[in-house]
Amino acid sequence: MNRKILAATAAAITGAGLITAIALTPSASAGQHATAEDQAQSEMLAAMARDLKISPEQAKLRLASEQRAAVADNTLKKQLGTSYAGSWLDGSGTTLTVAVTDAAQADLVRAAGATPKTVGRSAADLDAAKLRLDAKSTKAPKTVPGWFADVTTNSIVVLANAGGEAAAKSWAAESGVPSDLVRIEASTEQPRALIDIIGGNAYTFGSGRCSIGFAVEGGFVTAGHCGTTGTRTSNPSGTVAGSSFPGNDYAWVRADAGNTPRPLVNRYPGTVPVAGSTEAPVNSSVCRSGSTTGWRCGTILQKNTSVTYPEGTITGLTRTNACAEPGDSGGSWLTGDQAQGVTSGGSGNCTSGGTIYFQPVSEILSVYNLRLTVSGNPPSSTTTTPTTPTTPTSPTTSNPPGGTWAPYTYYGSGATASYGGSNYRVIQPHTSLPGWEPPNVPALWELA
Repeated sequence: MNRKILAATAAAITGAGLITAIALTPSASAGQHATAEDQAQSEMLAAMARDLKISPEQAKLRLASEQRAAVADNTLKKQLGTSYAGSWLDGSGTTLTVAVTDAAQADLVRAAGATPKTVGRSAADLDAAKLRLDAKSTKAPKTVPGWFADVTTNSIVVLANAGGEAAAKSWAAESGVPSDLVRIEASTEQPRALIDIIGGNAYTFGSGRCSIGFAVEGGFVTAGHCGTTGTRTSNPSGTVAGSSFPGNDYAWVRADAGNTPRPLVNRYPGTVPVAGSTEAPVNSSVCRSGSTTGWRCGTILQKNTSVTYPEGTITGLTRTNACAEPGDSGGSWLTGDQAQGVTSGGSGNCTSGGTIYFQPVSEILSVYNLRLTVSGNPPSSTTTTPTTPTTPTSPTTSNPPGGTWAPYTYYGSGATASYGGSNYRVIQPHTSLPGWEPPNVPALWELA
């Protein structure tokens, strides 16, 4: 789509100097024909229109203006060198303002369609001052949620919660930032990390680390030995709402608002979907995900197993020959796209092999009346308490096109099958399931 930048013809003068302004205006022919790029950006434009309270056409024009402004700004940044002091757009996104420390650079900036504003400190000066605060971040008062270089005022802004203004000012001074460079700005911010809750990802509690089992409405399930009720977690942030260990080895964490449960498990790399929790029979293949050893597969050996740890005996576990190591605890176990359980413990490692047990997920969902987050349902932020258990999704039985591979078939060591025009050889014996097509499970198949 054609656009042109029309330079502002007048400079707005303030007490600090000249303000650089680039007016970004669409040409008369703009917007008459939708392009392929416009189609690809339709979702972005819709979101901009929704959140910026503008029309989709205004969003399209604004995005084009912003792209032009970015090109102009980067050109000026290189040309101005150490005199460059930052840039910003106006509220409509159509006028770019650039600040410089050397008024002699006015003609250079005007040549790019702007008029410079002279300021006392360059962008490099502001960044250096902010670095001093960063170096003292561990000593920042708890009433200071953040700080930044503000190019629009050519100053360093330190945010302060109510009652913390004096402490913020003292901390900035102790960090070596000149008082005339600092502005203390009142803030109600209480920042926290917001995270997608995905099975197999790491989370921490105190000095420990475990792995997420499966996302449920309101949080996630994991192993009971990863924290007692009331334990706080990080990444994602939350609180253990229920835990049973020993005897059982399960828990569920109620995540803080803003963390989003996803019907996914980390495959290291990539993800696999979670569609339900249909229990697989003995000798079925099963794969597990954990934050220490990633994605590993094996078979289900026995069910309803009792195993004795130093802390006591755990009953009702499922025994497997897949490996795991410390830090994998609590992680996901799946057969195809069906959730099976969360890692409890066992023996051995992923170098020499071992025997690992998992806590069946169906019991966890039932005990705490949780609803598994499954594919096909839109994700929701963790703002409500889960209610009833989910109904498992029935697996599909459709055959793949153009190949001999089929689901629900046992493939022994060295067996071969074709899929999607390629031939594959079994690495690890297993019973195939939907979602375990050869190119999707490199732990089970390799190209022949």
